[in-house]
Amino acid sequence: MKFLLSFFGVLAAILLLVRFVPTAPINPVLPIGPQKEVNGHNADVPPGDADPDATNETEEAEEAEEGASSQVPAALPGRTYGAVITAEGALPMSALNTTLGTRDSAQLKLAGKASAVCQARGCWMTLPTADGRQMRVRFRDYAFFVPKDLSGHTVVVSGWAHRSTVPKEELQHYAKDAGKSSQEIAAITQNEEQVTFLADGVLVQD
Repeated sequence: MKFLLSFFGVLAAILLLVRFVPTAPINPVLPIGPQKEVNGHNADVPPGDADPDATNETEEAEEAEEGASSQVPAALPGRTYGAVITAEGALPMSALNTTLGTRDSAQLKLAGKASAVCQARGCWMTLPTADGRQMRVRFRDYAFFVPKDLSGHTVVVSGWAHRSTVPKEELQHYAKDAGKSSQEIAAITQNEEQVTFLADGVLVQD
């Protein structure tokens, strides 16, 4: 009997202790791995609420090209674009085919009259060849541009001439840049063998 009374007394004391004496909180077990804050710097950004100052790399490149083309100095005799070059040693465009011969490429300096210029950014121009075709001149790494009104000026270009097959899609793109009509662009349906030129520098002669 005394044992039972003692047992119930101890049990009652334990219950009272648990009821009225505060205990230290138990730390919850946190999941392993990076956490997301509901509010704060690590919170998810809702779709469409991205940083307005952030731009995609392609857009930045296009904006840089457009900015550069808008700042191209006017075409004046003696002015150079890209690497500084002179007219010394320049061959006339009529000598292109003979000088290139059967080679696929050659480093040349050529002089001719610009017949067309990219009207989007000034990022290419064409020079007529002796056979009545056009040699497209692009600029190495798009590091420089020429004025959009350069056509009609005699220029010297220094760089590399290449024989290449230009895809019809690229020809259509060039036609659009040149301001051709939609009918003229649609009429381009075949790839074309061309001599193209990658210029390091351009000099305006007149």
